Amino acid sequence: MRLALRELRRQPGRFAIATFTLTLIAVLLMFLGGLLDGLIQSATGAYRAQPGQLIVYSADANDSLAGSRIDGPLREEVESAVGAAGAVGGIGEVTLGARVEGGDERAIEAVSLRGYEIAPAGLPADLPAAGEVWADPDLAETYEVGQVLLLGPARSEVTIAGFLEESATPSLGGVWGSLDTWRTVVAEARPGAAMGEDTAQGLVVVLDDDGAAADVAAAIDGATGATRTLTLDDAVNAIPGVSAQQSTFGQIIGVTLAIALVVVALFFALLTVERLSLYAVLKAIGAKSRTIFSGVVAQALVVTLIAALVGVALTLAAGAFIPPGSLPFAVEPARLLTSVGLMAFAAMVGSAFSLRRVLRIDPAEAIGGN
Repeated sequence: MRLALRELRRQPGRFAIATFTLTLIAVLLMFLGGLLDGLIQSATGAYRAQPGQLIVYSADANDSLAGSRIDGPLREEVESAVGAAGAVGGIGEVTLGARVEGGDERAIEAVSLRGYEIAPAGLPADLPAAGEVWADPDLAETYEVGQVLLLGPARSEVTIAGFLEESATPSLGGVWGSLDTWRTVVAEARPGAAMGEDTAQGLVVVLDDDGAAADVAAAIDGATGATRTLTLDDAVNAIPGVSAQQSTFGQIIGVTLAIALVVVALFFALLTVERLSLYAVLKAIGAKSRTIFSGVVAQALVVTLIAALVGVALTLAAGAFIPPGSLPFAVEPARLLTSVGLMAFAAMVGSAFSLRRVLRIDPAEAIGGN
């Protein structure tokens, strides 16, 4: 193995093509992961920011806030079923076109207004005043504190009280206000969807004991007969398109890893052919096949890890330079570590294809040329 590592140090040019190719594959793999994480974060961030373990929909809502309605009497039944096990808060969400007051009338951005009663992650514990909202960090590139946004066709006014810290919340592309502010905007923008003062699209249940979530969910649905209660993870997976995005990107990432494996396999298979005489000499002086093969694996791992680390650096640079809100791209440390680990695994599997040829080397035949 020391001989293999010494060759890497003294003849790096021999491995340059493989390193460059694997670097491109690593960048592609990590960039795809960043796109997937960005897409999932933008679609599920509002749910992930919720403080509770359960989300309650009306039974006919198909696990979607847009189709859910929970009125006052139904909410009382939910609260009675939860009892002293936790707290219940209403939530609602609507996506509308937003203009800046006094700005260009043609400059419209899609903004999600989210109403809440129990503060999600990153938001102040106290509810915003009527007509005030807190904006997600990615909107800081578009708006400023104190600006008045005109939402929807009725141009309902909401004022940005501040921006959330990027590290404090997983949500993107939305503004957060009290449930009363949300009801007012919905009533003005979509009169047919107006809700009473005790009505919400859904309920968040914050439990004192995480382990009781399944029992409480069953108790809620059993007591009301008109609700469907999901854990936060199940609610996230039920969002339209989330499972399809994860499946599609997972397949693309799998193909990318297969390409990395093939590149390693072909390169080191060719390198083994070039070294047959060298390996024959090593065997003739007593080197074991496993020692030679461990050197091949070590070289494959070092080359792949160098490529992976360059890929990490370029991905981090991309995450720093891509303007927030322009592209759904998120750099997650867990994703980068997973990508490096998968590249290393592909290197080991790919280099294993050289084992058979190493085992079959006959020193006398290789050295003699017959």
